[in-house]
Amino acid sequence: MPSLCVLGLGYIGLPTASIFATKGRRVLGVDVSPSVVETINSGRIHIQEPDLDVLVRAAVQSGNLKAATLPAPADVFILAVPTPFLASADGARVPDLSFVEAATRSIAPFVAAGNLIILESTSPVGTTEKVKGWLEAELAKLGRKVDGLLYAHCPERILPGQMLKELVSNDRICGGLTPVAADQARDLYASFCTAQIFLTDARTAELAKLTENAFRDVNIAFANELSLICDKLGVDVWELIRLANRHPRVKILQPGPGVGGHCIAVDPWFIVDAAPAEARLLRTAREVNDSKPHHVVAQVRAAAAQHAHPVVACLGLAFKANVDDLRESPAVEITAALAAAGLPVLAVEPHVRTLPPSLVGKAKLVSIEEAMAAANVIVLLVDHRAFGSLTLASFAGKALIDTRGQIR
Repeated sequence: MPSLCVLGLGYIGLPTASIFATKGRRVLGVDVSPSVVETINSGRIHIQEPDLDVLVRAAVQSGNLKAATLPAPADVFILAVPTPFLASADGARVPDLSFVEAATRSIAPFVAAGNLIILESTSPVGTTEKVKGWLEAELAKLGRKVDGLLYAHCPERILPGQMLKELVSNDRICGGLTPVAADQARDLYASFCTAQIFLTDARTAELAKLTENAFRDVNIAFANELSLICDKLGVDVWELIRLANRHPRVKILQPGPGVGGHCIAVDPWFIVDAAPAEARLLRTAREVNDSKPHHVVAQVRAAAAQHAHPVVACLGLAFKANVDDLRESPAVEITAALAAAGLPVLAVEPHVRTLPPSLVGKAKLVSIEEAMAAANVIVLLVDHRAFGSLTLASFAGKALIDTRGQIR
């Protein structure tokens, strides 16, 4: 069986490396963090995901999964590193491919003829071609000539909280710079993927992943814009959507405090950056969703102004329910903005043990019981199961801003 080197052991790389290892592949997982490497080599995990600890422990104990801070020779190299964005002067977002480039260049001393290089990181259109260019440039610097390298983009389509199930059961796209690369990528993922695997070219595969999340972003923006309209007109948005969805061809999503996570909040900007004149709807949707936290902050500050000594409790920091993932979380943004406004802020997040850096020294991490006892302004930001027992009676004498429609 081909050996693998997986670069990046985060939310995508670690589950991917582990599932390949449990299927009998020899896998070296690479991460720049020595603490992450140490944690994984001890059979433990550094991120929260149901059953991932069991999978990693089994993979490590089998001897098939090892972690290191540097790559090594392998038959297949999988790049699963972050692809964040940078703010531009006009308010748009510019893709930051520095992690992908660094990971690509790091494998140059180790690649051999016929190796398959797979980009799993969600990326702008054309990134797989850039990976080829970066690797060839680095090989030239090293004075190495390596023939027959294959390149493919195989984006993940998994949801935090359901990663291990969806890695196996979701359809997969393998887009190659050549048909041979796509074929080999398909054969690799077929070792654990039970769903259909579709072959295409790399650019189509890159845009397909971005399109999936942009579609969701536009639909969320419609719901969030409805919530703004309803606030202005004095209409209950939750009741409005419930009734509108009784139409057989209408399925409006639920509004929230914004959009978070590394996919939906980021991917549409990659399309906007590539085709700014054409992606007008996608940009507007992003702007609607990016503005929603500011609306929530204004609501909370107005409620706090009604109290001589306001104490604000923010329930939830994660970007979605029942996970510990704080990436691009509107809840964190809102909590930080309230603290910056000078309000005493209590943060409740049952899935983390420490505050993110943006909140250290600015908010206090407390239990739900402590928050409900001390705060007189409560903002529900994430509909965690841990908050499911709260009812309207729980908020007697307190101001409640419910951004999830959970408290009825």
